[in-house]
Amino acid sequence: MRWLARLSLSVVLAAASEAASAEPLHAKIDQLIESQATGVEIAPSADDAEFLRRVSLDLAGRIPTVAEANAFLSDKAEDKRSVLIEKLLTGPDYPRRMQELFHVMLMERRGDNDEWLKFLRVCFEQNKPWHVMARAILNPDADNDELRGAAFFVTQRLVSEGAMAPVDVPGLTRDVGRLLAGVDLQCAQCHNHLTIPHYYQKDFQGLHMIFENVQTRRDVQFPAVSEKVMQAKKEFKSVFEQVALQTGPVVPGRGEVEIPVFEKGEEFAVAADPKTRKPGVPKFSPLNELATGLAAKENDIFTKNIVNRLWFVMMGRGLVEPLDLQHADNAPTHPELLNLLASEFVAHEFDIRWLLGELARTNTYQRSSMLPGEAEPPRESYAVAIEQRVSAEQLYWSVGIATGRFDAVRRSIRKGLVDAKKPEEEIKTIDEATLEELVAKSDELKTALADFKTNFGSGPKEPEVEFEPSVKGALYLMHESKLQKCLESGSATLVEDLLKTETDQAAIDHLFLRLLTRKPTDEERQQLASYLEENKERRSEALANVAWAMLTSTEFVVNH
Repeated sequence: MRWLARLSLSVVLAAASEAASAEPLHAKIDQLIESQATGVEIAPSADDAEFLRRVSLDLAGRIPTVAEANAFLSDKAEDKRSVLIEKLLTGPDYPRRMQELFHVMLMERRGDNDEWLKFLRVCFEQNKPWHVMARAILNPDADNDELRGAAFFVTQRLVSEGAMAPVDVPGLTRDVGRLLAGVDLQCAQCHNHLTIPHYYQKDFQGLHMIFENVQTRRDVQFPAVSEKVMQAKKEFKSVFEQVALQTGPVVPGRGEVEIPVFEKGEEFAVAADPKTRKPGVPKFSPLNELATGLAAKENDIFTKNIVNRLWFVMMGRGLVEPLDLQHADNAPTHPELLNLLASEFVAHEFDIRWLLGELARTNTYQRSSMLPGEAEPPRESYAVAIEQRVSAEQLYWSVGIATGRFDAVRRSIRKGLVDAKKPEEEIKTIDEATLEELVAKSDELKTALADFKTNFGSGPKEPEVEFEPSVKGALYLMHESKLQKCLESGSATLVEDLLKTETDQAAIDHLFLRLLTRKPTDEERQQLASYLEENKERRSEALANVAWAMLTSTEFVVNH
């Protein structure tokens, strides 16, 4: 009967394996994180207020409103966090948040373009798979109205930065490698990388020759590129050895692509049109080879790069750090977890919204940012939530919500329409306008958004991965009249609402909930009550001062 025992054991093991695979990803993540955090004290779960602010900033790009905070904090349902996550992922703020996030991640504040922003917005509204987005970026289709703006990633990097300056094709080559494949090949341009044995000069030169073959189209009014015919391999030499070498196009993670040979006159699938100046389309497209080869399920570096970056967005630290240095000698802190994220992401068809939802549901994401003990645990243990910088865009939307400036501008525009006796339908559009639509109708709000990007965003070509307070940001918070106006009685709803409260204690509670999404501590309540009592003859100014101090505090400008 031993065969029966073995059969029974195999059935049990198969059932156990099936049960394990049926576990949701967020549960598997927690198991892997906690199994490696031996000897580390793990922080408890964040309270509802901390979680609400964190997840709202991460998935909606803004702090919650007072109404949203009151509704969530008073909700007694056990599954309310999961319900909130789903609500945010399917809500109207999510596409804007992802548009802003990926715009900064991929363009690194090199400038804006309406077609590019439209491409990002459409992709996140329709929840397009990441490999579809990446292929559109690497091999943009000018005939696809929804996705053609993806070409801005390439065209903006092909703009000369001076009258005599050459186009920075090496910079474009480097950016494709580090942003879409997680490999920074910059130091392999002239020789094999000196410290990373797996980054070869051929990798750089083979990718570089693809973009040497690309040019910006001038026959259309939107970003678009065309390719010249590629007929031969590229020759290059190491500065150290001066030995002539050759390579064809190289796709990161996949290797060299063979260049096909065509008879003279047969190189083009579609000939150029001299009347419209539309360029020809070669039969062999290195851009297509790059797009389909790099953004593929089988290409580990492509998949691991994006899941590592999304993990960084939600957790505050990449499993691989720096984010653009994936290689064998720079192992992830949790190799099994990175492999799991990559395989699950592929199995779910590169669904960014699904992955963000799973990450948000983990205990790892929902931990408190308060230290569990006297010693600070290693960041890579994820034993405590890691504080992150709030982007310029997140700060803008949050300040507008906290101060009530959006409401004040809406009220002002509405009054103007009423005074002008405009049709009720036109007035209704202002009442129902989203915050983005409201900003589009107000020069003041548009200017303020540009100011926030200038003062709180990193400089062009600088990745936004660390919290680095700047002098210009501090000066803006201290002296900018537009921010001060947000706190003047009559210009915003915050001070007006505070003046309506019956007691100082009620005003203090409202301030903390509205600006910091939490209750004040006893010490904070006592200190502010004393300040307001001392300044009761100028209560409006005193309340505005307290609000300004909270808006400019580290707590407000950090996601924790």
